[in-house]
Amino acid sequence: MPNVLKEMPAPGVAKLQINRPDVLNALNMEVRHELDAALADCAADPETRAVVLTGNEKAFAAGADIKEMAKAGPVELHALGIEQFWQNLAAFPKPLIAAVNGFALGGGFELALACDILIVGEKAQLGLPEVRLGIMPGGGGTQRLLRACGKYIALRYVMTGDRFSGIKAGELGLASEVVEDEQVLPRAVELAESLAALPPLSLAKIKESVLQGMEAPLNAALKQERSAYYLLHASEDKFEGMAAFIEKRPANFKGK
Repeated sequence: MPNVLKEMPAPGVAKLQINRPDVLNALNMEVRHELDAALADCAADPETRAVVLTGNEKAFAAGADIKEMAKAGPVELHALGIEQFWQNLAAFPKPLIAAVNGFALGGGFELALACDILIVGEKAQLGLPEVRLGIMPGGGGTQRLLRACGKYIALRYVMTGDRFSGIKAGELGLASEVVEDEQVLPRAVELAESLAALPPLSLAKIKESVLQGMEAPLNAALKQERSAYYLLHASEDKFEGMAAFIEKRPANFKGK
């Protein structure tokens, strides 16, 4: 049985489901490789316009596989090339929605934080407990949490390793939407389907501008935004979208 299951629950929408229920979807290297390959396929497939990443009702992903890490030293960990997985994930060009139920801890929470939109169940349990194992987050957790909610909130949770609920995640600005647990996946698919109907080039440039702008001075970020804005005016989808608006009809965006 694959560790990552793929299906198309709606037009233009791919659902990737982490499938290690016996260990609460812990992220070992095999899962990372399969997820990396699945995302690469989605990026290359013009029929896939948005992706929902999920686990099951008990766990989105409960963290890294500790048994795999317990005896590894720095040389062994570096040789695994885990950082390449996180780099590829950050570079994924299409809308990526995390549908989070149950546990999203450690690497599992970092996986959610690397997505573009988080739909979180009210009873979900999120956190970065690595400090309690004598280590620290290493998949972007300290930096993405810092950028999402600021120094004081980030340090409070990273330094204690405390968990917090999906409801608390919403209060902290760490969830795009908080919904009842049984509505997490349906809502994520619904949102992905609405994104899949929008112009792919526009979505890609919006994502690029927001993510690059987070790391740049305001003037540089505004320049990048303006460049992307001008570029989209050369696309077929721009002319289609504006013609459809004027003619009061649905647009047919082709990603060109």
